[in-house]
Amino acid sequence: MAANLEQKIADAGSPQTMLWESQSPPIVSTPVTPEFTNWRDEQLAWRSNAVLYDQSHHLADLNIRGKDALKLIRDTAINSVEYFPVDAAKQYVAVNEEGQLIGDNILFRYEEDEFQAVGIPPTINWLQYHAETGGYDVELVRDNPSYARKGNPLWYRYEIQGPGAFNVIRELIGGEPPDVKFFHGTRFTIAGKMVRALRHGMAGEPGFEFVGPWVDHEIVRAALLAAGKKHDMIQVGGRAYLTNSLESGWLPRPLPAFYAGKSTEGFRKWLPADEIDANVSLGGSFFSENIEDYCFSPYDVGYGKIVKFDHDFVGRTALEAQVAAGQTTANRKVTLQWNGDDVAKAWASMYQPGVGAKFINLPIAHYATYHYDRVEAPDGSFRGRSLHTGYSANYRSMLSIAVVDATVAEPGTELVVVWGEPKPSSKVQVENHVQFKIRATVHPAPIDAHARTSYRKNA
Repeated sequence: MAANLEQKIADAGSPQTMLWESQSPPIVSTPVTPEFTNWRDEQLAWRSNAVLYDQSHHLADLNIRGKDALKLIRDTAINSVEYFPVDAAKQYVAVNEEGQLIGDNILFRYEEDEFQAVGIPPTINWLQYHAETGGYDVELVRDNPSYARKGNPLWYRYEIQGPGAFNVIRELIGGEPPDVKFFHGTRFTIAGKMVRALRHGMAGEPGFEFVGPWVDHEIVRAALLAAGKKHDMIQVGGRAYLTNSLESGWLPRPLPAFYAGKSTEGFRKWLPADEIDANVSLGGSFFSENIEDYCFSPYDVGYGKIVKFDHDFVGRTALEAQVAAGQTTANRKVTLQWNGDDVAKAWASMYQPGVGAKFINLPIAHYATYHYDRVEAPDGSFRGRSLHTGYSANYRSMLSIAVVDATVAEPGTELVVVWGEPKPSSKVQVENHVQFKIRATVHPAPIDAHARTSYRKNA
């Protein structure tokens, strides 16, 4: 049995083989109710009403405390931490020494020397690795997602958002909420419990995220539901929740750039073979034997605006070289709106023996942890990769978040998404199929005009 990720890759023969043949499912279930009403009505509610998200179970948390906590973050983040007040948050983004994206998470500053990173495992593991091997004077408390942990979470996370969110929050706190800027926080007393509140919203609508110790979760959740009942607040289940980033334009799962390369060898030897990042899967119609073809720079995925060279950090030299070489505008993140007729034909083809397309699951249409589909021009030439796909009831169509050549990134451009694996894998969730080509129209990311404009006006 392999002891760490490096040995596991060696046993498989390559990182591509290990990931492509992994049997890990694309989405692991959590204790969150899948649907409270139905996922379509729950999607519609975050544009028309107020909704409640339960974010307590699907993410990893890393609490970082000590005199070197800010130094650890500064040394590994591409974004600046020069302005980072207590009770605020930042989107922490990390790259490897070659300037390839590791990923992002949300980083809360709870006290002067206490931070909490919240996100999917890659950047949580990246921070923990550097903290444990870099000589930093910090204390760490790690809490894995519920699917990778026994027992309850350490913290609850609930979010109220939508056009009617502030009606519920007024009811909840008995008065007008404080004027808090985007990604800044405050503290409320709810049902006698101190609750941290962060101003933001997952689908590009206004709201607050509430955080506190798990021991208080039942009392706080009951208070949220009671306040929401007076304003017809809708609870969003686990199925619909996974689709909100399709509308807000966030790319949740680019493959982290630590599965190959000399600079991340130490990380691979540090990461246990039974950890989450050593057991994920890779699939989709984009296939390459070179794992680096799945990697991005932060400029590719729209993070160029937060890169700050006001501090030294892992990967700074490589990113400066990308800027000097004019490589920061080669690709753009976009939203693709899939052609409804083609999607219908793909569904219908499933009933034709021998020629059926890969089944399109709804509302999220992934069949691997990291899902990459090939994007082509109408003439069949390669133009990019589509990574996050699902159905939006608000747009009455399949949407995906993609990274494409800047030459084809203008809104209204017609492209083609290839659906189905070109190289059959042993993944149990991939049945026999033929590939299917689906036309798609380019839109901005976020596709929602409010999320692109007025949503962040107080940032």
